[in-house]
Amino acid sequence: MNDKNVLTTGEVAKYCDVNFRTVIRWIEKGYLKAYKLPGRGDNRIPKESLVAFLVENSMPVPDELRTENNRVLVVEDLPEMAKAIARTLKRAKFEVEIAANGFEAGEMIRRFKPFAITLDLQMPGLSGFDVIRYMKSQADLRKIKILVVSAQSEDQIDKSIKLGANGFLTKPFENAELVSSINQLKTSC
Repeated sequence: MNDKNVLTTGEVAKYCDVNFRTVIRWIEKGYLKAYKLPGRGDNRIPKESLVAFLVENSMPVPDELRTENNRVLVVEDLPEMAKAIARTLKRAKFEVEIAANGFEAGEMIRRFKPFAITLDLQMPGLSGFDVIRYMKSQADLRKIKILVVSAQSEDQIDKSIKLGANGFLTKPFENAELVSSINQLKTSC
């Protein structure tokens, strides 16, 4: 594609693997923000609008459209809690994936390349402490922010901070606290 900040309906159609008429319908229904060129009336879609549309609809965002890393990996073994965290972060416009255990997290961190992870400390197999140790031992993973989200004791949370976690939330927590904590980590990147 191209390096400009505005895309045609045809370019958007290629990114989304749909017909350009589908893109026009998305624009007409107000799902995708665009503007019309004077004269011919052709649609133009700002890249930011397309990225927001893709994130809102849980569609993959091509790397060439990314202006900043907005990815968060949720590492949580309880499916209900993982889905709740992911849903809250998606509403706040983050791109989210879930790893159900520490081993899965190791593989997904390298593939998904998040700027931050939320991490439960108590998981079967590799614990959250093991994940922190692993990430801090790898030069390419050290910069990823770690938010511990756990119901563990204060001693355990302190231990995670000493190992290299960047912050913590104690379960149960308010959704606004989660979003605020992730946003704080984002601004410190």
